Amino acid sequence: MRILLVEDDALLGDGVKAGLKQAGFAVDWAQDGVAAKLALETEEYALLVLDLGLPKLSGLDLLKWLRANHLKVPVLVLTARDTVADRVVGLNAGADDYLIKPFDLDELIARLNALLRRSVGQVTQTLQHGDIALTPSTHQVSKNGQTIELSAKEFTLLHELLLHIGRVQSREQLEQHLYGWGEEVESNSVEVHIHHLRKKLGSDLIRTMRGVGYVIDKLSASV
Repeated sequence: MRILLVEDDALLGDGVKAGLKQAGFAVDWAQDGVAAKLALETEEYALLVLDLGLPKLSGLDLLKWLRANHLKVPVLVLTARDTVADRVVGLNAGADDYLIKPFDLDELIARLNALLRRSVGQVTQTLQHGDIALTPSTHQVSKNGQTIELSAKEFTLLHELLLHIGRVQSREQLEQHLYGWGEEVESNSVEVHIHHLRKKLGSDLIRTMRGVGYVIDKLSASV
């Protein structure tokens, strides 16, 4: 999943970015509101982590612009403003969740996973497809109850495909979820990761649509 992190504190932003990447997210980091607005105008994100006290354009103004332009990306606000009134203002402006600084990185990741589930209409923590189960909070994948070891990018790719069962994802779309700003996109990386996933989870799990992309098909209803 690709996240836009908007935080002007260099030390905090660097730590959050590293933690989110370790959790399997691709992260773009903007350090002011104007840069974040440009990123949101030109890129597609699964989630937005937004500080309110930003230079050039405040986080609250950015949030109002986002919702006024009908951009539906889920937003988690990070802020040191901990009064009820501040939280009400942020939520009324369009925030989906609120986390007060200082915060625990594990809680941030858990809240982001919950926002992601809600955004795609998923109720449970675990994504289940036949005998394959994926749990984002523990970064685990199993088949027939047996744990399957995946690399971080294999996990991210499988997660994206399972979130959009029956919908074809192009190679370019999948690359967007695998790599953030400044990360070198490896040649044929999507094809390589798909090959590894098929070896580990079954050759018929991911279907290639020539010239279009990749899809995990919906399971047929049992008779």
